[in-house]
Amino acid sequence: MLVTPSQPDRHAGMSAFLRPLHSPIPSLSPSTPAGAAPSRSPTQPPLHPPPIARAHGHLANLPPSLSLYPQAYNSIFNSDPSVAQGRLVGNFPLLPLRTKTRGPAYTLPLDAALPAGESPDPDSESYDILDEVLALFRANTFFRNFEIQGPADRLLVYGIWFVSDCLSKIKPSAGVRDATKDVMNLALDNNFAIPGDPSFPLNQMYEAPRDRQDAELLRQYMAQVRHELAIRLLARVYEEGGDGKPSKWWLSFTKRKFMGKGL
Repeated sequence: MLVTPSQPDRHAGMSAFLRPLHSPIPSLSPSTPAGAAPSRSPTQPPLHPPPIARAHGHLANLPPSLSLYPQAYNSIFNSDPSVAQGRLVGNFPLLPLRTKTRGPAYTLPLDAALPAGESPDPDSESYDILDEVLALFRANTFFRNFEIQGPADRLLVYGIWFVSDCLSKIKPSAGVRDATKDVMNLALDNNFAIPGDPSFPLNQMYEAPRDRQDAELLRQYMAQVRHELAIRLLARVYEEGGDGKPSKWWLSFTKRKFMGKGL
């Protein structure tokens, strides 16, 4: 598995694109100078993508058969002010969250009219990294390689892994009460690995906390992320499923592992 270090964002700021499935993927040839743009045939679409925030909004509604992208999506929060201000433990960001759960995260504005199973518009100040995790989960899960382009990508990766764990706890025949019990037992269990622990996957991508105080802060933040993400996931899985049953679409991703890893 190849994990590459941070590189300049080829999406040019807040942008990304969905390439048509029949289009070939451009690649650097041996004769292409380093840093040069890949050569493109006249039949390929131009690289003028729509804003990534808008793309994220569409991803949640794509069927699995269309979730075949040339490269996994990176987080739009890599340039978040919290990262610039040094809200990091190791290289794991403590990004603001839209949540009522207790924890060290800065709380974003809540919208009482927003259904539990929906996210605000990506341009809204209430849109957070957990909305992005749920929007990108089904697209990114298909990939075994992922390029880390900033600190928020590490939280995105962790969130996708945790969503996979949650889905594995939901039985196809389970009602919302039973599924909530099983998923929340996982989310509220504080015996989970954090970066630097021997059992944490891909420690080469994550720095360990520098001391016990930082380790406790990171554990509290990750517990808050797990709790809030579980709440939102359950709402989506059962809202989209209907008739009190979980969504078969979401559960079809149960056995897929982002980058071949799991928590």
